[in-house]
Amino acid sequence: MPAYAVAHLRQVTMGPPTVEYLERIDATLAPFGGRFLVHGGDVEVLEGSWPGALIVIEFPDRGQVRAWYDSEAYREIVPCAPATPRATSS
Repeated sequence: MPAYAVAHLRQVTMGPPTVEYLERIDATLAPFGGRFLVHGGDVEVLEGSWPGALIVIEFPDRGQVRAWYDSEAYREIVPCAPATPRATSS
């Protein structure tokens, strides 16, 4: 059954670390069957407000999500991730 990694980025500064993260993340996903379903982009808010960007990555199963998250390749780029006090990942 597919499983998902989800992040809500509220404030992201596009500096060199964030650019490096974006350039490298696809290669970390491939060995685990991960692929972006939603990667930011324009939104049409129908009710309330939606600050920031939504990221959804699909994996074949929960074990592959965890294996990706714990992988050496992903751990290497985590320091570059656009994690700010206004970002949430699950």
